[in-house]
Amino acid sequence: MASLRTTLRRAGTVAALTAGGVLAAAGAAFAHVTVHPESYAKGATDGVLTFRVPNEEDTAATTKVQVFLPTDHPVLGVLVTPEDGWTAQVTTTKLKTPVKTDDGNITDAVSQITWTGGRIRHGQYQDFHVAFGQLPDDTDQLTFKTLQTYSDGNVVRWIEETPKGGDEPENPAPVLALTAKGTAEGSASTPAATSGGGTTTDTGKSGAATTKAASSSDSTARGLGIAGLVVGVLGLAAAAFALVRGRTTTSE
Repeated sequence: MASLRTTLRRAGTVAALTAGGVLAAAGAAFAHVTVHPESYAKGATDGVLTFRVPNEEDTAATTKVQVFLPTDHPVLGVLVTPEDGWTAQVTTTKLKTPVKTDDGNITDAVSQITWTGGRIRHGQYQDFHVAFGQLPDDTDQLTFKTLQTYSDGNVVRWIEETPKGGDEPENPAPVLALTAKGTAEGSASTPAATSGGGTTTDTGKSGAATTKAASSSDSTARGLGIAGLVVGVLGLAAAAFALVRGRTTTSE
């Protein structure tokens, strides 16, 4: 009986450690600021980028989000969708090299969008939707460095780039992959707002709230996958219990 208890204890420990490791890894992924979809075709036109900002603090709320758009490969025709409770301020920068388009040369592009006024609480995330007129066609990816400010003054800098073939850094910047022209483009379910050409968009109460608990479709899919892994581990532990018990009964 002593050997039986030892075997079952070890099986339970392995199951708990494995399940805990899976959940911990998933929690780390959920905490990252990300951009959706993950890819678009080079030179794609008239699309939407969604920046998903989760709250990773237990005792503080996110009160400010700053997304920096690259100007060496600028995103043209940027419009900000109103988000309930948030005010978006759009900053433009004069480009070092104008971009040639069918409508003429573009000399200015959006370089920063700052959202303030709202709150993302523990266990929630906020989607910020940004429409674009055209993506660049001369690069393989766009990096959107992001600063996330909390109500306690803490600032998380999502600015680290992941090296090719290397491990993901602690605070990775959101990255949009640009695929070869002709491949399927990414899509977004939320339509862009038709805001004016000013530098500041005051959302007021006209936008639909997108602060949600972590039970969204993405989270649900990931959660089901994680649950499957956990169930599998527990199944192995149960099988080990049945095998050891059968051997013990036979020996008696």
